[in-house]
Amino acid sequence: MNKAAIIKAIKEKKSFLSIGLDTDITKIPKHLLSYDNPVLEFNKQIIDATADLCISYKINTAFYECNGLKGWESLIKTYQYLPKNTFSIADAKRGDIGNTSSMYAKAFFDESASEMSFDSVTVAPYMGKDSVSPFLAFKDKWVILLALTSNEGSHDFQRLKDHDAMLFEHVIKKSQEWATDENMMYVVGATRGEAFLEIRKHAPHHFLLVPGVGAQGGSLADVCKYGMTTDCGLIVNSSRAIIYASNGEDFAEAAREQALLVQQEMAAELQKIGIS
Repeated sequence: MNKAAIIKAIKEKKSFLSIGLDTDITKIPKHLLSYDNPVLEFNKQIIDATADLCISYKINTAFYECNGLKGWESLIKTYQYLPKNTFSIADAKRGDIGNTSSMYAKAFFDESASEMSFDSVTVAPYMGKDSVSPFLAFKDKWVILLALTSNEGSHDFQRLKDHDAMLFEHVIKKSQEWATDENMMYVVGATRGEAFLEIRKHAPHHFLLVPGVGAQGGSLADVCKYGMTTDCGLIVNSSRAIIYASNGEDFAEAAREQALLVQQEMAAELQKIGIS
């Protein structure tokens, strides 16, 4: 899905919501445990209930990899079930030397090898250009580069200052030598609303993937106030607040209700910039 298609989806659905399928078998409704693949069944019902309200699904691969072969089966089949008109994100946070990154890229982008061809993958930039370039070698795919996260440990490195700029600012500026806003996005945590002003100084036109809205306490209003562009420029993710809205047999309906509340708030924010 290219940038124009993402913008088109935002306008059509009046939404820039990504739903995180961070599915933990210990948290899903107990009645699903009778299924041969409870995680897959949970994901399918969540997707069926919410596909018209979101533009993206983000799959945190750790929740699948930890379960070995069965987990990888759930990951592959969940990817295959995603609607083709949604932007698919493999939240894998990969990043290693070139030949290893090439294999990681193949795992998430080469359907003939892995049975998966996500639109994008999250990548850690610490090892520099040659750890990111193999992902960019795939046509019509996106790298979503970690820039400024909202976890407690983010202060350890991301905000270290050198030559009047913080490390995350160096990452954003340098990475724009490797790719454009047509194939690279940045991860920016929602719990730092005012930080979007700093991000937009260096990446005024890039899409930003914004986790942390919902259960993590991020404010959608602040994210939009400081980070929105004329084309929206945001993909805001919510995981637990939506998918675990209920642990009963009504879990899919409850997830839809929660997603609808977020979509309606997003529609109001889009209307402020003339998208309605």
